[in-house]
Amino acid sequence: MAKYSSKINKIRTFALSLIFIGFVVMYLGIFFKSHPVVMTIFMLLGLLSIIASTVVYFWIGMLSAKTIQVVCPNCQKPTKILGRVDICMHCNDPLTLDKKLEGMEFDEKYNKKGRHGFTDM
Repeated sequence: MAKYSSKINKIRTFALSLIFIGFVVMYLGIFFKSHPVVMTIFMLLGLLSIIASTVVYFWIGMLSAKTIQVVCPNCQKPTKILGRVDICMHCNDPLTLDKKLEGMEFDEKYNKKGRHGFTDM
């Protein structure tokens, strides 16, 4: 079985990685102290990465406010569902509110529109 995580946690992990990437890029700029222009470029690229992380965190916060909060039937903890199918943030149990998908094996493709997902079953 493939390792899944909730969509909200994936986006938060991406935003956190942008922060660390920004710090690493800025730290690399220190090695160019003798070349102020190159050092400044590295510092600005790192700063842009951190600003991008802030934008992603803001976006996922707004997106998280629109999600449906449910109680997981497996662990009895509140979790949020984003899309047609999602994974519980606590126990990784597959969740859906779509009656047509109940009992089916979990697949992230159910959230995609078009021929790969199920748009109108």
